[in-house]
Amino acid sequence: MSNTPIAFDLPHSLGQAEARRRIENGVGSLKDHIPGGAEVRSSWSGDQLGLQIMAMGQEVNARLDVRESLVHLEMLLPPALAFFARPIELALKRGGESMLEDKTKDKAKGKAR
Repeated sequence: MSNTPIAFDLPHSLGQAEARRRIENGVGSLKDHIPGGAEVRSSWSGDQLGLQIMAMGQEVNARLDVRESLVHLEMLLPPALAFFARPIELALKRGGESMLEDKTKDKAKGKAR
């Protein structure tokens, strides 16, 4: 059985530098969101973040490409986690959307009222 790929884009309106800053600040807490805990290794190469996540005897590798108006995520799930691909993808999207949300738009809406 082969690895199961997950790939998607997270659009944002933050600009590349702010999106990268938020991801850099949040990557340390990634292990807290994985049941049973995890070891997370990360390294940046330009605006590309490489992640190696070890949890429950499994290794997951991921790459995030931070761009001006979107973050592209690619991940390979080992066969033991393939059944959970959809729930993992949905959780990543929810967390990513929250992290990359432009909070200034909410403040501007509140002031306009």
